[in-house]
Amino acid sequence: MVAEQHASVLPETIYEHLRSSIIGQEVAPGSAVTESTVAARFGVARQTAKVAIERLVAEGLLRREKHKAARVPELTAAEIADLYESRVVVESAAVARLKGIPAAALAAHRALIEAGADYAHQDIAFHRALVAGQSSSRLARMHALIMGEVELCIGQVQAAHLLSANDVAEQHQGILDAILAGDSDRAARLTSEHIAVSRDRLLAHIDS
Repeated sequence: MVAEQHASVLPETIYEHLRSSIIGQEVAPGSAVTESTVAARFGVARQTAKVAIERLVAEGLLRREKHKAARVPELTAAEIADLYESRVVVESAAVARLKGIPAAALAAHRALIEAGADYAHQDIAFHRALVAGQSSSRLARMHALIMGEVELCIGQVQAAHLLSANDVAEQHQGILDAILAGDSDRAARLTSEHIAVSRDRLLAHIDS
């Protein structure tokens, strides 16, 4: 029984390590992530490595073409623009539905303030928590579908120093203040503006 529990936890551990490495740009866009390499790195069977890789593929943090190794996506400018447009629609609608500040969002905001330059995971957690805190399960599912690629973009923004943790925290605080005041229109507008700033700086960076 203990062995079964260990086997079920291990792919999760590998997944978390790989996810963190991809978001942190330690595994660069375009890089292959193979079952054999992952298995060797973590000292596990290839099937165990495959479970973790396929989860990342399902979330959009990796892409796999038929009969080829999974790779970290290299998103084009058009893909990024489309992704962020989708994100604005979903997140602004979700934030407008909130009746209060989700505890998980507040915790992520505080963690981001303390994170310094390495803030991507806290930024992601903040946005996930806002969407998870509203009442529409369909909005939450729509958000989950795009968040893998969003996480790639947030990682790029952090790695290229396009926004500081202070910049992000200040924008998050404005959103939280609007939610606390019960001003759903302002909360939605500030969310859209916050996302647009990240999009515009990332697109400018790619074009430079």
